[in-house]
Amino acid sequence: MSLEKRHNLTGWVFLIPAALLIFIFCFYPMVQAFVLSFSKKGTGGASTFVGLANYKRILKDKTFQQCLFNTVFYFLIQVPIMLILALCLAQILNNPKIKGKSIFRTLIFLPCATSLVSYSMIFKSLFAQDGLVNNVIAAIGLTPVNWFQDAWAARFVIVIALIWRWTGYNMVFYLAGLQNIDYSVYEASYIDGASPFKQFTRITIPLLKPTILLTAIMSTSGTLQLFDESVNLTGGGPGKSTMTLAHYVYNISFVETPKFNYAAAISVFILVSVAILSAIQMKVGDKRD
Repeated sequence: MSLEKRHNLTGWVFLIPAALLIFIFCFYPMVQAFVLSFSKKGTGGASTFVGLANYKRILKDKTFQQCLFNTVFYFLIQVPIMLILALCLAQILNNPKIKGKSIFRTLIFLPCATSLVSYSMIFKSLFAQDGLVNNVIAAIGLTPVNWFQDAWAARFVIVIALIWRWTGYNMVFYLAGLQNIDYSVYEASYIDGASPFKQFTRITIPLLKPTILLTAIMSTSGTLQLFDESVNLTGGGPGKSTMTLAHYVYNISFVETPKFNYAAAISVFILVSVAILSAIQMKVGDKRD
């Protein structure tokens, strides 16, 4: 056997076990869920093919519509604010003249390393009726807010929590991209009279476009599959006014009377939505020849 063939064989030996695990635990369940979404469990546990009945049910489901609205709201509000804030922080902390950059970077990234349950408990305490946030509001002469009893207030608590947790995560990607840009480019533009704002818009953003596209796609995928904050922070309440699609899938699968076929249909809807939005972002954001 030639050296090239042995190298290829070695590569396949390392690749096949991982590929099999990915197929068994990722792709096979996806295919099974897709097949399940076209069927309905009848009497005796037997499944019968019902075509698009589960998908037609989605169009009439008021709870699904509420969860879809909540998920889209989180996506439209949280993702742009988070990415813009992460980009601004990365630009500031990439400046070589700032002292103690490593400390600030670590502090901003730390929320990402915090346990989801732990930080949900902290936010529930902060925004409780007698929590720190309401105490500060009362101290400045304003009326305290029932954060978890009002639908819009509860939604904004989730948005604030998401921004707090994931801004540092995206900032790390932008810092890595910025460190690949030679600082002499900024120095040359400064000599030419470019203001910091022009440097940011004419140099930083164009050169970081691939990284921005990557973080936008990851944030879109993560927000459309949002689960932990809805479950641990608000429990989907008040009522179901903060429940996300992933939380709804969990409820109709394991909390309420199991409806796995209908849950599979909603899961396919989420998958298709993520794929479509990611494709649109790739089409709009990736301008490489």
